[in-house]
Amino acid sequence: MAVSDAPVGGLFPPAKDGLRGSLRPAGDKSVSHRAVLMGSVNDGPVIVTGFLRSADTMATVAAVRALGVQVDDQGDRLVVHGDGWEGLQEPEDVIDVANSGTLLRLLPGLIAPRDFLCILTGDASIRRRPMGRVLEPLAAMGVKVAGRGGDSLPPVAVRGGALQGVEYHMPVASAQVKSAILLAGLRASGQTTVVEPAASRDHTERMIRYGGGRVEREGAADGSGAVRVWPLERLRMGNLTVPADFSSAAFFLTAALLIPGSEVSVRDVGLNPSRTGLLRVLERMGGRVTVEQEDVSGPEPAGTVTAGWSELHATDVEAAEVPSLIDELPLFLLAAARAEGISRLRGAAELRAKESDRLEAMAALLWALGVRVTEYPDGMDVEGDPEGWEGGEVQARADHRLAMVGAVAGAASRRGVRVDDLECVNASYPGFVDALTGLGAEIVAPGRGRREVER
Repeated sequence: MAVSDAPVGGLFPPAKDGLRGSLRPAGDKSVSHRAVLMGSVNDGPVIVTGFLRSADTMATVAAVRALGVQVDDQGDRLVVHGDGWEGLQEPEDVIDVANSGTLLRLLPGLIAPRDFLCILTGDASIRRRPMGRVLEPLAAMGVKVAGRGGDSLPPVAVRGGALQGVEYHMPVASAQVKSAILLAGLRASGQTTVVEPAASRDHTERMIRYGGGRVEREGAADGSGAVRVWPLERLRMGNLTVPADFSSAAFFLTAALLIPGSEVSVRDVGLNPSRTGLLRVLERMGGRVTVEQEDVSGPEPAGTVTAGWSELHATDVEAAEVPSLIDELPLFLLAAARAEGISRLRGAAELRAKESDRLEAMAALLWALGVRVTEYPDGMDVEGDPEGWEGGEVQARADHRLAMVGAVAGAASRRGVRVDDLECVNASYPGFVDALTGLGAEIVAPGRGRREVER
């Protein structure tokens, strides 16, 4: 890497006066992806407000445009001009998903009923993402698939056509894999069933119902179950409002719990129960968290969540609970480092197939802060210390969530934490650093100097 191309990092000093205030985080990334993807095959245009404009979601906009779908960006909203599945056209070139695992995995299911060739690739981390568990069930439904490593790695090629419903047993709970199969199942003959070992995010199921489709789940709300979908001639969604992203909000809520003198509220945040497992875990740890749900229309519930500084104690997160906080597990591990006792995480091997190997990366991050951890193939033990950590240096590894965890760790430290790469945050939350400093944190970075907000 040339010196001029080096990522820009920054030092986050301790927020000695705490974090205080209220904010609406960026729009939900998962819902934004699905709004554009499913809007592209809707029977007519869909107006999407609150859409997250990040590197990942704009890759999705570019992808559906490459498939012949008109998307108008009107600043405060997107208009996706869907014309059913028939409106999707063969792309003239390879589709670059950039760093978006959601796009990589959902798009093959969306285009599965179309008899044309589509090739997907992405950046270096995307080309390491396992794709066999998506391509295998799609092949069983009648899709022709190919990929590197015995059809297991990107770039992948997909040629769809007439589909037949299947019953697929997922070895690992994954909302992305489930969603790909369900989207294909909307245009398959007969019923399509996905059996998941634990409940995963249900954004796709909610949007299918919002569009008039039939999808049902049998099984415990927080355990294993079977999700069934039936064929749908036309998807007829109304306009969509994207709530604030809970995964983004979680960084501010966790920071408020860790920093004395803090109280932070996040507004209009998505409260889908399949996404808010972190709240249940933090409350179990003694975290002071309150939730006020709003009466909103559309497929996703939303409301206001407030968190304040709390004395935390250790807890365990087992495999059945992991899918409901898969993206927030790094924050759980950081909170565990400040809790009294030893916290244990198990059943989280999926973290090794994210933008980075997040288990190994979080172990390294915590060690860099002086926290004692024991890493396992599917989890970690964290020996917490209520006195916290002095500070240190964090390598983000081009992973947006690690960079944001490092920023929170700095605000909660005694001497500051330096994060080597903040540009990767643009994958999910381009305005994250400004939002954090707006609550009272500080940053020292090239071109910024020392920045804080007077209160």
